[in-house]
Amino acid sequence: MRRITLDTSKDPLTSDILLAVQLRSVHGPWLPRLESFECEGVTGAFIPFVPLFLSSKTTQVTIGFAEDSPAVAIATLITKFPTLCPDLYFVALSDLPKDLVIIEAVSEVLLACNRDTLRVFCADCPLTEEAREVVYRLPRLDQLWTAVQGPTSLPTVTLPNLSQMRIDFYDDLNWLQGFRGATLGKLESVVFRAEANHMGDFLGAFERVALSASAQNTLSEFKIYAILSWNPNYSALLSFNQLKEVEIVSPCEGGCSSRVDDDIVVNLARAMPKLEVLQLGGTSCGTPTGITVNGLINLACRCPHLSALCIHLRADTLVEAAASATAQSRFDEPDSRREDCALTDLHVGKAPIPARSELTVALVLLQIFPRMLNVKYTNDEWQTVAETVKDFGRIRGFVHHSSKTLIIIND
Repeated sequence: MRRITLDTSKDPLTSDILLAVQLRSVHGPWLPRLESFECEGVTGAFIPFVPLFLSSKTTQVTIGFAEDSPAVAIATLITKFPTLCPDLYFVALSDLPKDLVIIEAVSEVLLACNRDTLRVFCADCPLTEEAREVVYRLPRLDQLWTAVQGPTSLPTVTLPNLSQMRIDFYDDLNWLQGFRGATLGKLESVVFRAEANHMGDFLGAFERVALSASAQNTLSEFKIYAILSWNPNYSALLSFNQLKEVEIVSPCEGGCSSRVDDDIVVNLARAMPKLEVLQLGGTSCGTPTGITVNGLINLACRCPHLSALCIHLRADTLVEAAASATAQSRFDEPDSRREDCALTDLHVGKAPIPARSELTVALVLLQIFPRMLNVKYTNDEWQTVAETVKDFGRIRGFVHHSSKTLIIIND
């Protein structure tokens, strides 16, 4: 066996099985040829048995810990990795406790790995200063997930082969300066989790360091998840015209997090014609704000690959457009074809909808996004809209299938 995948939170191993494994491993590894070990939901009770699965042939370790797993037991396990698996090139540890003993253990593993072969290092905890000096200068690293806590400074980042990066951070933003002039020639995906009370102009700060590293030429995915309501400066993203996925998520607790209007959406659509996924703000909280029918039309026309959209929208403008039949979109390409837009999923959350207008809203949305299949909502008044969209999708699929059959018969 070369690979094993477990989820002990869903399928816990019985004591009899673990005893059998333990007895089988007395004179050597239970699975001496195992290359990849993946396990989720590792509890404190299961931690002592993890080493039984590992051997010198194991090069990939992926472990997610249960919430109540004791930090000392986790740290003890982690520090055994370099001895049990001396040739690790893939290390992914998640749901780690926020504890100093974890920081020390994870940093120790990183420093013990072969720096010329390490390809993936993911651990959702901060590192010691010595480990930070190493992790941001690994020549072959392809994926990195780490955390930054407090007033932390980073070395100048030199990661020529990095394609995916995730950083969890707290209030201080000085660590961003480590990316100024960084070597990031292959960076495609950036994900931030912000447990910060004050975000400030984070997007502006990111833009300045990313442009200095020429990341705008390669970046296709940008996501940031903030724990508090936030009003981002979306214009800072306009230089990143290769983006395909943009998710800037913050809750509406304590006030609506969305200041998105048609102008913001139109500017983003102009700058990012390759967009496939777009989410701005949290799922609509029900505040009557957001983009209008014109903003939706611009997205449909300018972003033909857009498949999923989550945004605050004003359903009343769809009804008004249907009533007046004079809605005009503000775009420069009059020959753009909305039927080319790939959008299938629209998230409307708690967005208000005018009474007795459900069918009208559904028909206008289908006129803008003809391929739409799913409307996801938390305001039950959208149920009829969602059902109507699904009905049209089934009819469209039937007609398409029947048309192909007729063509075959005629041939």
